[in-house]
Amino acid sequence: MATVIHKKTTFVVLLLHCYLSLATLTYMFAYAGGNPNMLCRKGERDALLTFKQGIDDPFNSLSSWIGQECCTWKGIGCHNITGHVVHLNLRNLMLDGLIIDSLRELKHLHYLDLSLNGFSNDHFPSFFGYLQNLRYLNLSYTDFKGKIPHQLANLSNLHSLDIQGNYNMQVDNLEWLSHLSLLEFLDMSSVNLSKASNWLQVMNMLPSLSELHLSSCELDKYDPIPYVNFSSLTVLDLSYNYFVNSTFDWINSLTSFVTLDLKSTEIKVPLLGVATFRNLSSLKNLHLSGNNLSGTIPKWLYNMTTLERLDLSYNNIQGVLPKAIGCVSQLMLLDLSHNDLEGKIPRFLGNLCNLQHLDLSENKLGGGLYDLLGNSSSCTTKNLEFLDLSGNRLLGTLPDHLGKHKNLCVLSLGKNMLSGPIPVSLGKLSSLRKLLVNDNQLNGTIPVSLGYLSNLEVLDISSNFLEGFVSEEHFSNLTKLRNLHASWNSLTLQVSTKWVPPFQLQTLRLASWALGPKFPTWLQSQEDLRALDFSDASISDVIPSWFWSLCSQIDLLDLSQNQLRGNISSLYCGDYIYLGSNNFSGPLPNVSSGIVCLDLSNNSFHGSLSPLICEQNSILDGFSLEGLDLSKNLLSGELPDCWMDYSELIVLNLGSNKLTGNIPSSIGSLSRLQVVLLDKNNLSGGLPLSLQNCKELGFVDFSENHLSGSLSNWLGNSSVDLIALMLRSNRFNGSIPQEICHFNSLQIMDLASNKLSGPIPRCFGPECHGETIPSWIFD
Repeated sequence: MATVIHKKTTFVVLLLHCYLSLATLTYMFAYAGGNPNMLCRKGERDALLTFKQGIDDPFNSLSSWIGQECCTWKGIGCHNITGHVVHLNLRNLMLDGLIIDSLRELKHLHYLDLSLNGFSNDHFPSFFGYLQNLRYLNLSYTDFKGKIPHQLANLSNLHSLDIQGNYNMQVDNLEWLSHLSLLEFLDMSSVNLSKASNWLQVMNMLPSLSELHLSSCELDKYDPIPYVNFSSLTVLDLSYNYFVNSTFDWINSLTSFVTLDLKSTEIKVPLLGVATFRNLSSLKNLHLSGNNLSGTIPKWLYNMTTLERLDLSYNNIQGVLPKAIGCVSQLMLLDLSHNDLEGKIPRFLGNLCNLQHLDLSENKLGGGLYDLLGNSSSCTTKNLEFLDLSGNRLLGTLPDHLGKHKNLCVLSLGKNMLSGPIPVSLGKLSSLRKLLVNDNQLNGTIPVSLGYLSNLEVLDISSNFLEGFVSEEHFSNLTKLRNLHASWNSLTLQVSTKWVPPFQLQTLRLASWALGPKFPTWLQSQEDLRALDFSDASISDVIPSWFWSLCSQIDLLDLSQNQLRGNISSLYCGDYIYLGSNNFSGPLPNVSSGIVCLDLSNNSFHGSLSPLICEQNSILDGFSLEGLDLSKNLLSGELPDCWMDYSELIVLNLGSNKLTGNIPSSIGSLSRLQVVLLDKNNLSGGLPLSLQNCKELGFVDFSENHLSGSLSNWLGNSSVDLIALMLRSNRFNGSIPQEICHFNSLQIMDLASNKLSGPIPRCFGPECHGETIPSWIFD
């Protein structure tokens, strides 16, 4: 009888347990998102309206938050039975202002997402810790500041917590996390954990943890623990941290081996640094990029047979790729880019049948491509979608069998030493979106088959030895092309004057092409251009009027080294303008505000600098200008004395003009100035003492003027980083100051053809010390 009663009791308990579990799931997911028949509870409606009053809503995203029925408002979900608000999703609505703690009245909330909004709270609101029914909490990229409140320990029902991207938030102690025993997903990336040395101990107390993301958390140390039990962990991201020991056994320097138990499989590891893995059965994603790890790829990786994504990029890993990595047969992503790997690309990589993403860029790998790409029976031909081998030392030709990789979306082989022609078979890669073969030694003509790549968005064939004609047929089906980089080849564009390209480009770089002599009329159809480089393109013409309206949307414009002519009254273009080495004439144009770099050098502009630099009719914004090159023109008059408005200027080149007068004292306001070239003018007077305020000067050229006076006052306090000082052919007198010996970086000094006298400084060498300077030494 007792046995029967016990069995009945057990059955009832199990039945009740199942019922409660089902009820819990029903309660979690049965909410009415926008249900017009659901009655909103007044207290919760008032709490939401109070919250709305505290925030700024510049795009009126919460315009539906009116009336009585809050269950129909945007982002609100109510329970179908009780009417309580259980779901609040305001993700990426560009909200601002203060979060008021009225939300704590939503005690039945299961789901709360306020991510990707820029709230102005000067601390992390603590009231979130009182929403004890929360299962999901996403506060990522909310711009919260200060410390995470310990009240979050009350969220014992939480399954997912995402607070990544709050760069001004820090944690001294993570003890509160240990109370969240149901937590499955945790992302604290970019939160400062440098003082939370107990992070590993706390993570070890989360038995349900499946995904752990601690990227860029400034981790460098942790308290040793005797046992690691990540029994459910499938994703581990510790990328971009600063661990003390830079080898793969970096944890070995802190403590001895411990045991990591993944689904009852014992794996010997030194804390997180794994020395030997055996039969790993849980971990699928491992991200350790950007940690300055060194040494060879450790053998424990080859036993991780279920690993699907492995990212060890941006480290200092050395040696060759071992054959054993082919044993990690489930790999879908392998990223070993930006390391020091060498040797040939191994053939066995072609046997990773599940591989979709392979990135070995920026290493020292050599050899050819045939073993990986040339073998038509290679297993990788089935699934490979992303291949980046750029920035290596690869040799040989592009294999004819490239066209067999039907699923390739990205093929990047730039910055190698590949030679030979572009194979015609590339035109068969119908899924290709990005093709980059720049900075190689490819030769021959461009195959017309490239025009068949109807999904191509980015094409970069720049800096090769390609030659011949490019016709309309080469672009016939490139309707999705957005970025075309083909500079520095010997190519000629041969299209009709009525040609309308099938694409709308954002970036177009055809430097060194033969595009002229007329300015290309087909460019008029490109309404989305942001960067245009037609430098050295054999264009001999007046820029047509329609181009200036197109120019207003371009951020980078380079038309230098052509034979363009005419006057330019205004340059209302983008941030970077390069029109040097043409035949432009007339006064200097007004330019658009916000320009960063302006190069009008080697033209025939004349007149004064003042309209551009100082006067009211100029709209040049000095607070953004970093580079100004007006050299080799016919500019005259005195140097303007309003340089105090150009605090960001780094490079100033006014050489080879007809400028007169003194160097103004306001030039000393250029505190960021590194290069100043005023050579080959008619400047006079002494060097202003204010130049000593330019502490970052590296290159100074005032040669071939009529400058006079002593060098002592200025040089005595000038930049210690000075690399080149050229004062030739002026009228400087007195002695060379001893302070010049402090310029440890000085490589070039030209003081010839002046009136200097006195002893030679001792740093010129002991054999010269104390000697009088001969009259001929500076001729």
